[in-house]
Amino acid sequence: MDLLLQEVQALTPLLAAEAEAEAPGAGMEAADLEQAVWVRLLEHDGGVPEEPAGWLRSAVRAEARLGRRRTLREEPYAAEPPTAYEAGPEPVLLAAERRRVLRAAVRRLPARCRPLLALLLSPSDPTYREIAGELGMSQGSLGPMRSRCLGCLRRMLAAEVAAPGSRGNEP
Repeated sequence: MDLLLQEVQALTPLLAAEAEAEAPGAGMEAADLEQAVWVRLLEHDGGVPEEPAGWLRSAVRAEARLGRRRTLREEPYAAEPPTAYEAGPEPVLLAAERRRVLRAAVRRLPARCRPLLALLLSPSDPTYREIAGELGMSQGSLGPMRSRCLGCLRRMLAAEVAAPGSRGNEP
């Protein structure tokens, strides 16, 4: 038993260094990687391997590969559970209403802006190159035109928003 303890004490600094080097690439903590290698050593059939340093290096790399694979397969839980409001049909209905209002406003824009903003709002999500080809214009002029059209849309929607009513006890 003393021989095993001496071997473990001799391997501890090497394992710590190897785990520290491999852990970031594996998406693991170095301490977790060390622990996995110690468990692998305990499960090893012949006790301490003949060449412990070489075995240790290969075990660290094998555990790191397993950690990388595990990290790729894992999917995180949602940050916070949805509230009762988010889980119901109201958000879907409100989003659909906002899209309907936005599309109606786009239809009232000047003729040069309607097709551009309709393509930008398209569910197919076309690229600037595809939009430029569809509209028959250069790709470089899309940005400035988009900016002008969005400004026009912004001014139109701001004018439609009702001015806040008076507050207080004014007659």
